[in-house]
Amino acid sequence: MARSGTADLTLHGGHVPPWLLNRMKALSLPMVEAIILEHGKEGFLERMANPFWFQSFGTVIGMDWNSSGVTTTVMNVLKQVINPVSKQLGLYVCGGKGKHSLKTPQELQQVGMKTGLDGNYLAHCSKLSAKVDNTALQDGFQLYIHNFLVSDTGAWTVVQQGMNGKNGKARRYHWHSGKVTDFVKEPHTAICGENQGKILNLVHGDAQNTRSAILKIAKENPDKVIKELPHLLVPSHHNIRASDVDFKRLGSILWLAQENETEKFEELLLLKGLGPRTLQSLALVSEVIHGTPSRFSDPARFAFAHGGKDATPFPVPTKVYDETISTMQTAVENAKIGRSDKMAAIKKLTEMAQQAERNFVPNQNFDALVQKENEESYKYGGRSVFGYAKSRKGKQLNLFDE
Repeated sequence: MARSGTADLTLHGGHVPPWLLNRMKALSLPMVEAIILEHGKEGFLERMANPFWFQSFGTVIGMDWNSSGVTTTVMNVLKQVINPVSKQLGLYVCGGKGKHSLKTPQELQQVGMKTGLDGNYLAHCSKLSAKVDNTALQDGFQLYIHNFLVSDTGAWTVVQQGMNGKNGKARRYHWHSGKVTDFVKEPHTAICGENQGKILNLVHGDAQNTRSAILKIAKENPDKVIKELPHLLVPSHHNIRASDVDFKRLGSILWLAQENETEKFEELLLLKGLGPRTLQSLALVSEVIHGTPSRFSDPARFAFAHGGKDATPFPVPTKVYDETISTMQTAVENAKIGRSDKMAAIKKLTEMAQQAERNFVPNQNFDALVQKENEESYKYGGRSVFGYAKSRKGKQLNLFDE
C-alpha cells in the first residue's frame, strides 16, 4: 500500500459560521456530482487522495486557505452532503474528528451490509492506515481526525490528520487503495512536512529486517522518506502573498472574466447574464472540477473564488457565492437528464483560461487585486466572522500594470 500524499498546516481554532457552512454544503454536492459525471466516483476518490487538490477544494468553498481546519471542515461537509445520497452516488464517508473517528470500523461494517462489500476488510484497512500513521511512523503528530471514503466498487481513500502541540502544526495524511499493496512496506504515496529531525519509520522499505526481528529500531532522515512523495507545505503566514499564487493562472481567469471574452463564444451563451465577478468564481470552481493534478500547486489561488470566513484575502461575497451555487446546481440537475450543455459551458471556462495562459503576461498588481476585492466587497454581500463589509472610500489601484 502507498500513502498518496501529506500536507503540513498551521493549527487554527474557531468554527465555520452557519451562514457559510450552509453555502459550503450547497456548493460541494453539485461539485462532487459534476466530478462523478465527468470522471466517475473512482476519479473523485483519486482527487481526495491528492493533498494539493484537497487543499484547493477546501479553499474554493471558502475555508481559510492555510488552516488545519480545512481538513475538518471539508470532511464534515462531504459527510453531510454525500451520505444522504450515498446510494445514488455510490460513495460513503465514514469517520470524523475525535470520538467520531473511533466509529469508523462500525460505519464501514454498515457500508458492507448495504453494498455487499467486505466490511471487515474495509475496517481492517481503516485500522491499519491509522496504526501506521500513529505508531509505525513516529513523526511527532498524534492522530485526531480519521476519515474513510469508499465507493460501492470497493475503491477507497483515507484522509487523516495528526496534531503536534509543540510546534503548533497539523499534518494531514492521504491514502488511496489504488496505491496500496502492502500496509507495512512503504505504504504512503506521500508524506509532507518540514524536516524536524529524525523519525521512526517502521514501514520504510529498508526496515524489513526490523519488522521481521522486531529487535531494533529503524531511524531514517525524513528526507529519505519523503523525497519522492507529493509534499504540500502550507506557509504559516495567514495573509495570502503574491508568492503564494501563480500569477499567470490567476491573471488569465481575471482577464477572461473582466474582458467579457465569454460573450464571444457560442458555447458560453448559457452563462450569459452572469457578472464578471461570478464568472471569476465559477471559473475557479470549474478548474477544481476539471483541472489536472498539476494545476493545484498553488491552492491559495482558489481563495479568489469566495474569499474566507475571516476576510482573508477578502470577505465571502455571499451574493456571488449564491449565484455560483445556483448555476452549478442547475447545470448538474440538467446533466442528469441528458441536458449537459450548461455543464459543457462551465467546463469551457477552464479550457479558455488555460488557453489564455499560453500568451498571457503575468503583470497584474497583486496588491491592487486584493484591495479591489475588499473595496467592492460590500457590493457582493461581503461577509466574514467580523460582520458585513461596508463601503470604503479611497483611491483604487489598477489591477494590471500599464
